[in-house]
Amino acid sequence: LDIQNPQLDYPILEELKSEGATDYVAMPLKFTNGLINVISMTTGRAGGFTAEDLGQINEILPVLSRLFEVHAARRTAVTLLDTYLGSHTGERILKGLIKRGDGEDIHAVIWFSDLRGSTPLAESMPRKDFLSILNRYFDCMAGAVLDHGGEVLRFIGDAALAIFPTSESGGGSKRCATAEACAAAVAAAKDAVQRMAAFNRERAKRGDAPLGFGIGIHMGDLTYGNIGALERLEFTVIGAAVNETARLEGMCKTLKKPVLISDDVAHGFAGGLVSLGEYRLRGVGRPREIFTLRKDPNTFV
Repeated sequence: LDIQNPQLDYPILEELKSEGATDYVAMPLKFTNGLINVISMTTGRAGGFTAEDLGQINEILPVLSRLFEVHAARRTAVTLLDTYLGSHTGERILKGLIKRGDGEDIHAVIWFSDLRGSTPLAESMPRKDFLSILNRYFDCMAGAVLDHGGEVLRFIGDAALAIFPTSESGGGSKRCATAEACAAAVAAAKDAVQRMAAFNRERAKRGDAPLGFGIGIHMGDLTYGNIGALERLEFTVIGAAVNETARLEGMCKTLKKPVLISDDVAHGFAGGLVSLGEYRLRGVGRPREIFTLRKDPNTFV
């Protein structure tokens, strides 16, 4: 690094030199897919790298290339699975739960949300503009779920399905785990309502109509795993509780509330919720007591 060379006038070299480095070398790492990456090394030894040092490094480059390629591939796989499937689901798939029928029984708080009037909205504007609105809406819904520890399982058109598992952790009791999951889901709903209120205020300034939505929150036993056809599988949740959550969300418009919460979740939540009375959900045998948030911001259902 003591050699003066205008072609090597880079701030990083001056920084390394100030920290005691005497030499710097960069060598190519060739991956099997044709990509060429770079590995760089420094030394603080007087005189820098010897010809023998560089020869030994050059000899192990093919091994280092394979090692780094494996790590890079795994990092890419984790990022893709987290982005498209969610972190918990992606982790299970990386562990080998890839056969139809693979899965586990879990207890979870279930979230189902839906955008109101999306069909006429889509027909009233260019597709690109509608997709922009839809993405902002999902930022409000899914963003709130993720920020409060939930797992978004899938987007179904303009709807979203998510869970807050109640599995025990840290030696806590099942009751504590359930209470925490219920509290997280309710907090996410409050957050989503506030985000949508802010989004609708933005729309109002542009003269656009407010967007309505509904959120249903329920709790129950689920099967969490791979289902589908042999050629096309999906890692998701199934169970009567999922269907009941969707039915509960469907009552939001009828009861004119943006968030409806089942009695199961309300009883597991220590905070203040308001009872709306008992209602019979479509396709569900017994009537359920339905709750909502104590205080709703200026929202539209």
